[in-house]
Amino acid sequence: MSKTRIMIEGTIVAALAFMLSLIPTSIGSSFTISLGMIPMVLFALRRGVKPGLLSAFIWGILHFPAGDVYFLSVVQVLIEYPIAFTFAGFAGLYAKKVQQALIDQDIKTARKNIIYGTFAGTGARFFWHFIAGVVFWGSYALWGMNPWIFSLVMNGLSGLATAVVTAIVAVVIVEKVPQLYLPKGSKLVEKHSH
Repeated sequence: MSKTRIMIEGTIVAALAFMLSLIPTSIGSSFTISLGMIPMVLFALRRGVKPGLLSAFIWGILHFPAGDVYFLSVVQVLIEYPIAFTFAGFAGLYAKKVQQALIDQDIKTARKNIIYGTFAGTGARFFWHFIAGVVFWGSYALWGMNPWIFSLVMNGLSGLATAVVTAIVAVVIVEKVPQLYLPKGSKLVEKHSH
């Protein structure tokens, strides 16, 4: 498997994630479900951490040419786009476990590790949005709430909703098209029922 092919796949996934993140799912100014996490988690679980981080980094960077960036300061933009999005790739920490479970035809273990991977990637990304929320957006907190609590609630709910939606889709995909989680060349042996 050539690195070029993985890079191309990762770039396509990043573009797809970005396109999905343009679908409006925001409720108010602070709550959102990030649909782009779906292809990103799938890619990270298929290719592993490094390709996942790189693809997620590209996803974050794509916000700039599209003009889809909320700018308060350079540091805030760096945290919320390149850094936060890159961390979504940490879903790939569970790639080997998911793939091994599929090869072993253990759908329950595959499902469990897909959920862990989804929450790891989403949690890692939203941790940075939480930090940015406290440091940079705190003064915009509704009803004069404590910035820590406001950011935790808003980013926590957005992260949780994103992780749940992503996990549901990712689990449905593993049940319908498990080979999407396996790099080319990995064989899924079909169980024959008699």
